[in-house]
Amino acid sequence: MADIIGIFAVSHTPVMTNLPDAPPPAEREEIFAHFRQIGRTIADQRPDAIIVISDDHLHNFFLDNMPAFCIGAGESHDSPMEAWLKVERRELRGHRDLAAHLIDRSFASGFDPSFSLSLTLDHGIVTPLELAGITTLAPIVPVIVNTVQPPMPRMARCIAFGQALGAALRDYPGCQRIVVLATGGLSHDVGTPRMGMVNETFDRGFLDRLETGDDAELVAFAEAEVGQAGNGAEEVRNWLVAHGIADGARFQSIHYRAVPSWYTGIALGRWVQA
Repeated sequence: MADIIGIFAVSHTPVMTNLPDAPPPAEREEIFAHFRQIGRTIADQRPDAIIVISDDHLHNFFLDNMPAFCIGAGESHDSPMEAWLKVERRELRGHRDLAAHLIDRSFASGFDPSFSLSLTLDHGIVTPLELAGITTLAPIVPVIVNTVQPPMPRMARCIAFGQALGAALRDYPGCQRIVVLATGGLSHDVGTPRMGMVNETFDRGFLDRLETGDDAELVAFAEAEVGQAGNGAEEVRNWLVAHGIADGARFQSIHYRAVPSWYTGIALGRWVQA
């Protein structure tokens, strides 16, 4: 059976690689240093596979086909989708057997995720892996959550899906060591007059409720307040899937800073056993 040896969550935004010098030097270097530290921590744990929970930014999916959840089951994943993203084009290793196990167990648990053998990964997955320095460390299984177009899965459903994934991961006989990395958010707007505005109140409220560990309060807050934090803040669903996988482990915030020059509230955190 597999051990989930690390569960992490970080913000993602393409401007961290495309406009790395936008924030003041000390501010950006502090953020980059935290990404690198998470990368070193993951590398030191020698994972056999990394589950990356993110969203698709209307590249693989569009209004004519928008699954609530999708599991990438390809043997490899081309990246990045965006030709303008300033990262090296790579083919990332997939983990087909682990992905197939997650799909099968999800259905057995009452979830009906779609699956894809041909995902092309975009900045939501590629940027955090690059900043952490772990892009080629281990095979990955992308788990895509619809956070871009209503109807989206409810916040509580994301936690429940994470709980099902966590049980499936712990039950998988083909790996010994698995890391989970959720990416997205926090507050930001894309393509609206509010772009560049960061809702620090929402961001800190969300992180505080993750740390408190009261799932009902966390879900109620996210459902009620996410609309005030920008359309990109819907990506907190990715964090909630990881929270479900953690299955009661304590969330620990590593770093937070509102970074308007990167258009986003940048946060990093992890779940640890009490």
